[in-house]
Amino acid sequence: RREICVNVFTVSDTTLINSKSPHLSSCLVRVRCVMGSLMGMEWYCFATLGVLTAFLSFLMDLSVAKLLRAHQWLYSQLEGHCLLQFLCWTLYPVSLSALSTSFSQSICPFSAGSGVPEVRTILSGVDMPHYLSLTNLFAKYVGLICTLAAGSTVFLGKVGPFVHLSTMVGAYLNQLCTVLRGEKERTEGAMLVVAAAVGVASCFGAPISGVLFSVEVMSSHFALKDYCPCFFAAACGALTFHLLSMWSGEQETLQALFQTSFSDDLPFYPLEIPVFAILGLLCGAGSCIYLFCHRWILLFIKTNKILIKVLSTEKALYSAMVVFLLASVTFPLSAGQYMASKLTIKQLLSSLLDSRQWTSQSHNASMVLQPNLCPWSEWISSGNPYLTLGFFLFMKLWMLVLACTLPLPAGYFMPVFIYGAAIGRLFGEGLAYVSLNVVYLDQNRNPINPGGYALAGAAAFSGAVTHTLSPALLALELTGQSTHAAPILLATLVANALARSGQRPSFYDALSISKKLPHLPSLLKVCPRLSSVPIGKVLGPRGPVLERAAGPTEVQQETKECYVSLSLLLGVLKLTRCHILFLNMTYHYFIFQVLKKQLVDMCSIQPVSVQLSPDTTVQEAHGILSVLCGESLFVTERGRLSGVVTWPEVTMKTSKL
Repeated sequence: RREICVNVFTVSDTTLINSKSPHLSSCLVRVRCVMGSLMGMEWYCFATLGVLTAFLSFLMDLSVAKLLRAHQWLYSQLEGHCLLQFLCWTLYPVSLSALSTSFSQSICPFSAGSGVPEVRTILSGVDMPHYLSLTNLFAKYVGLICTLAAGSTVFLGKVGPFVHLSTMVGAYLNQLCTVLRGEKERTEGAMLVVAAAVGVASCFGAPISGVLFSVEVMSSHFALKDYCPCFFAAACGALTFHLLSMWSGEQETLQALFQTSFSDDLPFYPLEIPVFAILGLLCGAGSCIYLFCHRWILLFIKTNKILIKVLSTEKALYSAMVVFLLASVTFPLSAGQYMASKLTIKQLLSSLLDSRQWTSQSHNASMVLQPNLCPWSEWISSGNPYLTLGFFLFMKLWMLVLACTLPLPAGYFMPVFIYGAAIGRLFGEGLAYVSLNVVYLDQNRNPINPGGYALAGAAAFSGAVTHTLSPALLALELTGQSTHAAPILLATLVANALARSGQRPSFYDALSISKKLPHLPSLLKVCPRLSSVPIGKVLGPRGPVLERAAGPTEVQQETKECYVSLSLLLGVLKLTRCHILFLNMTYHYFIFQVLKKQLVDMCSIQPVSVQLSPDTTVQEAHGILSVLCGESLFVTERGRLSGVVTWPEVTMKTSKL
């Protein structure tokens, strides 16, 4: 009766609306028919996703730029008052970080962190609706603005959280698309995969690397049908981002986000190609050190009783203390003068990609005395760029590891990208010095370009940390330097080879393990000897079995396990349905006995679409489990159940091995 009443109310309400505005409803129907005849409704949702995400990214950058300029103006107005400048330099980011933590935690506790591990888990088939809620979207967006406004003191980025924001927008657009198409059930998989690509494209205006990032990081198995939607939405997002930048006056035309002045005549010498490989080895070794420190700090926070108590009750206080420490270290009138601390995140990367040699420019006294002439002059303010770069690398390593523990919305890719650029810049400056003073290259030819090594180091180090190759393509799209495609890809491949050796988890895998998120590790990486073993040899004991015509006595005896399966595997029956059945046993027992009902008449049996043979290898079962994004696979022999392969069991066994 309740369902009939609701349906009658809905129909009568719709009829009333249509009677009041028949022309409006007919126009809407015609518009929908015209749009649907041009292309599917989901493509309009893909385009809308790209435009909305790019608008949110532009609005965030605009807000952060104004807050950063306010901080710089206030600091410059206090010149001559060392104590006031110190308080301005430290309390401004402390207040913003505390506000970011308290606001995000009070609105939605799930908004802290990057969000990439959670999105990966959702794309693998696990239902986590709280991470895609509207409150999470609002809390993460506002909190991320406050985090980025803290500047290079905190040294955090926006890529990871913005991918999460894009997936939230994609989830709501998917609901709208489902309503427009008149479907009863909605599937979020394709829209969320597309949203992950759009998130990267809207941050940098780099659509191709955004799609590659979605392929490598977000999905263990990427469906070919998602390629065209990903490129379409990412192109819409990147184009909108560039157009908004032109409208605001930041760009004159559609161009790369970080413009460089590399020489096109001879971008690098042939003998430099092995040197780029050596840089890749150096970045790979540095990534191993960074990942080790990151895993150690995550384990330390999980086991230290004092930090556990502080992070459970006073998260804002913890953020304030950590940021105050970081800001004190980067104060420009103390150690910050050796770290180019006055530069923003964008200025740091732009200065590191400069093609001029700082060793020759450091002798220019007028350049040192006028640091506002160009951003890279901050690196030679001490007179020795090697000292500044070396001190920057040493200090930012532990500062970045410490900043990763802050319970606020923050991204970790861009800081790693800049850290790799600093490694490449130091390597390139040293090589340029050696080539000028020892090798004596031809004076008529172009000198060594340290900016090219900085670009290769950024791609190699960030790619090694994330175990991906998409940063190589991102480096080319950010700068438009296709001339360095081969050495950048070589350095990234070498760094990845070293970082992946020893079965070390990537940065995002370490976060998933630390947060205890459902995570299916690579079987070949964790336990290669187990990949060729037949699945029948490693199956655990078979669970309880019920016949299709089982009565109340048989069902009551066998419902103590988590899953109930059928003798000849026809489907799987969830325990929750049987709990409902036996909580009302007083009524249903009468139905069983008097009406002679059976199990098939009382419970909904879900069909099983995929069945494995005992001769199927563990590697094949692992791949099927990843593709289907399911929680269990059934192994049958001649139709009879032999065992069940579940995702938690595979994760637990591979982690132990």
